[in-house]
Amino acid sequence: MTPEDLAGYATLSDPQLHPDGVRVAFVVSRMDLDDDRYERRIWVWDGATSRSFTHGPADTRPRWSPDGTRLAFLRATGEPGKVAQVAVMGAGGGEAAVITSFALGASECEWSPDGGRLAVIGAEWLESGLDDDERKRRPRRIRGAGFRFDNLGWLHDRRKNVYLVDPAGGDPVALTSGEDRDGNVVWRPDGKAVAFLSSRHARRYVEPGVQAWEVPVGGGEAVALVEPGSWTDPSYGPGGAFHLVGHPDPWGYPRVSGVWRIEPGGPVRLAADLDRNFAVPAPVVTPSGPQWLDDGSFRAAIEDRATVRIVEVHSDGTWTDVAGGERTITGMTTRSDGSAMALVATTPTDPGELVWWERGVERVVTDLNAGFREKAGLVPAEHFTVAHDGVELDAWVLLPPGPAKVPLLLNIHGGPATQFGFGFFDEFQVYAGAGFGVVACNPRGSSGRGTDFVRTPVGRWHEERPPDLEDILAVVDAALARYERLDADRMGIMGGSYGGFMTGRILPLDHRWKSAVPERGLYSFTSFAGTSDIGYWFPFNYLGDWTYQGWDTLWAASPLSRAHEVTTPCLFIHSEEDFRCPIEQAEQYFAVLVERGVEAEMLRFPGSGHELSRSGKPKYRRERFDAILEWHRRHLGVTT
Repeated sequence: MTPEDLAGYATLSDPQLHPDGVRVAFVVSRMDLDDDRYERRIWVWDGATSRSFTHGPADTRPRWSPDGTRLAFLRATGEPGKVAQVAVMGAGGGEAAVITSFALGASECEWSPDGGRLAVIGAEWLESGLDDDERKRRPRRIRGAGFRFDNLGWLHDRRKNVYLVDPAGGDPVALTSGEDRDGNVVWRPDGKAVAFLSSRHARRYVEPGVQAWEVPVGGGEAVALVEPGSWTDPSYGPGGAFHLVGHPDPWGYPRVSGVWRIEPGGPVRLAADLDRNFAVPAPVVTPSGPQWLDDGSFRAAIEDRATVRIVEVHSDGTWTDVAGGERTITGMTTRSDGSAMALVATTPTDPGELVWWERGVERVVTDLNAGFREKAGLVPAEHFTVAHDGVELDAWVLLPPGPAKVPLLLNIHGGPATQFGFGFFDEFQVYAGAGFGVVACNPRGSSGRGTDFVRTPVGRWHEERPPDLEDILAVVDAALARYERLDADRMGIMGGSYGGFMTGRILPLDHRWKSAVPERGLYSFTSFAGTSDIGYWFPFNYLGDWTYQGWDTLWAASPLSRAHEVTTPCLFIHSEEDFRCPIEQAEQYFAVLVERGVEAEMLRFPGSGHELSRSGKPKYRRERFDAILEWHRRHLGVTT
């Protein structure tokens, strides 16, 4: 696989089963490198064949009406700055009617139980009546925290509220108002109220915590259903009981997210003995959260040791496996009687297809990536384990074809509460396709292995050699011993976000590396705490009982504190509108290396955020790959 092949495969997501229990609507996304955009269309599988159902170029989030006669979805033009609106079309096809015109677009739409209305999340300016030029000209006046968020941009001058919309069109009816940012709207089964998530507590955006609220569709004030916590994915069971995914402790991250029933006495966790994550961070599962069955049980995706699989949690709290294997399931939709499901599943050598599961038997029903799989020269990933410090670590190696020795290229994932796994990852395939021996692992601090595993680094990053750092280096040593083709004299290291942070921590301690690409990393907690969109609480989450007076802890945990000991040539990659790890992080580390005379370069992407490598502009994603390959080839002696 080469960087040009980014345009060669499709990503499938958000499968939605039709009320007839057979047809499935799903989103197919492709990168268009020529026009520098993503093309997204809704496809439908009818039980026999699949076809493109909408013309795009930016159609997402399909939702069938309860009677199955209509499909609502979000439609945008694909042009920069043009927002999505709600569209409705007949289930048999035809032209779609766009039925909303929110100034800043719509982000969700859900049918009422009777199909007569849609609950919509619409975004508007706090101050209307300004033209675009005047709005751009004005200085930004910030009155509190939460004024910007990565991948969402500036938020201080806008709101997101819940609206009722007639599927035939007309003016929306606001159910909530004010300066709040509401989302995750769901209907109560009786159709008399909707629930949603919103952070409305007195210290919102300074302290973490979101609440679930319920508002009558006939009008009235929203009522809180739960105290602030780490909540997502609200849903109602068949009997009307309200449920959330997450944890009651708003300061509990990193922690396993369970499913909780909200009762008058407080949240009650279901399947409490299942120490696995129901809120999969990456790649995200769409649709996410519980999908309820008629008997009161539900099915959901969970992370489990480098896989994402489907479990069924029964009404008595017990649970069983439904669909698993060495793969990553990124989408699931089920019949309410549990007899059939549609899945989107990927493997290291397959970007994914739609899979039909019926009474335990599976068959792949699309072939959208058949040509890509045949021509891209994808390299299988070999899984191995490493015993270290009393735990067994999962690791992978991808070796290019042939017997020759190859440079070792270590990849460190983000998070750290995410995981590498048995799914397709374009990064690994591009690097292996360029002649590198790719090594990757899930150190302690990764998700998918339960509470104790994910919380191991908490309170340890101020140490010179914290446990996750030691895990990563132990895997490197084990890979060198196990695979003779990996060249110990030609080793490169790279990673993004937490991966950039850990690259910056490793380089001063281990001088074997001949090449490094730290990307969008956290390098200085002392400035991150005041500039990042999560800076108010993330240092507390990982560094422990920290306050703004705890500079010694902040500095000791910062890769920048040891940057003067780095000798490895570094290419820093960062986006100029990264609000998660602001670009000043890379600038500081880069400045130290330049002052010390260490070879260093910086690649800056304008107008892009923290997610560039996964969802940035297609041309930027290709140019990023080109730069990474050139840098590692230059320093590790790989010829094209």
